[in-house]
Amino acid sequence: MSLFPIFLKLAGRYCLVIGAGTVGESKIQGLIEAGAAVRVVAPRATPAVERWAATGEISLFRRTFEPADLDGVFLVVAATNAHELNEHVFREAEQRGILCNAVDDPPHCDFYYPSIVGRGDLQIAISTAGHSPALAQRLRRELEQQFAPEYADWVVRLGRVRRGLFRRGMDPERRRRLLHRLASEERFEIFLERARPGGERIGQASIMKGKVYLVGAGPGDPELLTLKGLRLLESADVVLHDDLVTPEILEHASPAAQVINVGKRCGRKTFSQTEINQLMVSYASDNRTVVRLKGGDPLIFGRTGEEIEALREAGVKFEVVPGITSALGAAAAAGVSLTDRRLSSAVIFMTGHRRAGDNSAGPCRVSATGDALPPTVVVYMPSDYAAVSEELTAAGWRGETPCLVVSNASTAQQTTLLTTLAELPQIPQLASPKLLIVGVVLEAAPASSSASGSVFVSQPLIPRM
Repeated sequence: MSLFPIFLKLAGRYCLVIGAGTVGESKIQGLIEAGAAVRVVAPRATPAVERWAATGEISLFRRTFEPADLDGVFLVVAATNAHELNEHVFREAEQRGILCNAVDDPPHCDFYYPSIVGRGDLQIAISTAGHSPALAQRLRRELEQQFAPEYADWVVRLGRVRRGLFRRGMDPERRRRLLHRLASEERFEIFLERARPGGERIGQASIMKGKVYLVGAGPGDPELLTLKGLRLLESADVVLHDDLVTPEILEHASPAAQVINVGKRCGRKTFSQTEINQLMVSYASDNRTVVRLKGGDPLIFGRTGEEIEALREAGVKFEVVPGITSALGAAAAAGVSLTDRRLSSAVIFMTGHRRAGDNSAGPCRVSATGDALPPTVVVYMPSDYAAVSEELTAAGWRGETPCLVVSNASTAQQTTLLTTLAELPQIPQLASPKLLIVGVVLEAAPASSSASGSVFVSQPLIPRM
């Protein structure tokens, strides 16, 4: 016979137990713990049952069973040592449509008591359909070794997070994926490590320490996040993000995560680099999973080298998760290839900001003259257009070389401005984050090539000679 496994809500429901000996005592205790309104009928009772009656936890009737005892009862347990009486209780309950369990008498049971592994609201029930209670008990003992007591608190925490996600009204499929990740063994090991500062071992699995993930957020569109980056963001304990990471991406952070803006914009600093390093080390040392979220790719002008050095010196585990660098998002906005083999022999990434006191020559010193095809230059965070134009012109770049400024690449606010190297100093500043692309590959970009936003042409492009 196939059984239907369910967990019943008994709070406030009348449940009857016939018999108050050792076996009946265990059944009564389980019903009390489930919040049932327990009635007990028995001529004699164990001291524990007598105490429950004295404190009002149960109603005890010191007499033999009468069929009227079943009136208004939701379920009944026959736990006497008299087989005939237990069978009689079962028959009377059957006539009234009341669920009955005659202890150790499978043919006279509507339901069986499973062996239970209980960790608070987490319950694991084991049943052999009455064939071998001894096997069920052995399996229970084995499972009790596998499931730490801390599961009780963890289940409550998962419940709070789940309710928070439903209140946010997020996409059901995304919510399902996130809840599965939060319930992973890895996440429990992190939770367990915090609960046990000494760092014990559970079974064969060692407890995971805190870790920092240096994650690239891409140019701005949440759909350009990598799957790994999204998974880590959805399950992080702490998210330390740059100022230019879009709100749409931050919406994917776990609702239980602490989200901190540590970014810099226009020279304004919320946190110094030293303070950011200290935050990463501190949270990881507290056995938390930290996502250091950076716009674009973390290894391109993201000060990741300094952060890696700080993490190594502190002995903190870390991992770099690449992202789509903003230059690629900007090129996609322009609809051009940065390395068109017919037009450009190389691509150079440079930044419009350098460390204070750094007067070294930048990549713009690469000449555009000679027999080789000229490179394409991408300038991150351009601010001084005149300086870029002057440096490139001095290196032999022609004034008619196309230039494209892309603001908020890949987002709904994306704006592009197409001009030439000679006219670059006169164009208006677009909103950050922005990039500047310089090179003849832009000659293939029509004025309508932007995927979204607006395109402005300050001067018709001069065809390449």
